[in-house]
Amino acid sequence: MNKKLKTLNYSIKKISANDTYKVRHPVLRAGKPFESCVFDGDNLDTTFHLGIYTDNQMIGICSFYKCNNDLLPEEFQYQLRGMAVLDNYQSLGLGKLLLSHGETFLKGQNIQIVWCNAREKAVNFYKKNGYSTIGMPFEIKEIGLHYMMYKLL
Repeated sequence: MNKKLKTLNYSIKKISANDTYKVRHPVLRAGKPFESCVFDGDNLDTTFHLGIYTDNQMIGICSFYKCNNDLLPEEFQYQLRGMAVLDNYQSLGLGKLLLSHGETFLKGQNIQIVWCNAREKAVNFYKKNGYSTIGMPFEIKEIGLHYMMYKLL
């Protein structure tokens, strides 16, 4: 565990889609209209969002959507989207904690696999957390190069 993380008091809890935008916008959609951080499916009953807090300040978020990808044979799948940690709190292990929390919850719901479209700069983060790439890299307009990644739970 990261030395700085050991001294950081943090908590993880379920949050609303609206709460995610406070981190999604500056980290994932900086310089773009605020509406660009609203994702299809954000408010579905099957979607859940997690926030990680320190000193009552939300510093990271991730969202999980019930969504199957045809490249994966498993019946029960979820997609991870909008994984973000505020710049000042990156590289402390907070993303790993958020991801693990979400994966544990999904596993408890008998979900077999989680997948995501990872930005090129996030691929190593996901690999370190047990994800593998599948398919060819692809471009998401105005966002950049992405890789589809997955993890069996």
